Amino acid sequence: MVDFFLERTAPLPLDEAWRRLTRWERHADAVPLTRITVSTPGPTGVGTRFVARTGIGPFGFADPMEVTLWRPPADGEPGLCRLEKRGRVVLGRAELEVVPGPGGRSRVRWREELRVRGLPSATDPLLHRAALTLFGRVVNRLLRTP
Repeated sequence: MVDFFLERTAPLPLDEAWRRLTRWERHADAVPLTRITVSTPGPTGVGTRFVARTGIGPFGFADPMEVTLWRPPADGEPGLCRLEKRGRVVLGRAELEVVPGPGGRSRVRWREELRVRGLPSATDPLLHRAALTLFGRVVNRLLRTP
């Protein structure tokens, strides 16, 4: 299992950073060969389920997730969302947090426990680097794009 943490600061108010970070379908824009399907009706809240499918045709895997904690930012207070990964290949959980940053900016924190079934622990350092790169790219793109 790999644990990683990344943090970004964006020139956005808390509610806008939150909105950009939690529009699940948009995550696919930053991940090659991936599409995301939300399987529950909106709005997002505890119990919302979605699947990130990565691959081409039959060659790929599904990463089903469920929102288990949903606390949007309000009145200057931080927002926190927890996702449980419940797939056959990808397991673990992620926490997405949006907190006040310096000068009216928002600070985004992404914590994740990630396990890929079938990968030996010897590959954890490589998985850790790949996850930081990939998820860092996702967060950067989400925050830059309205």
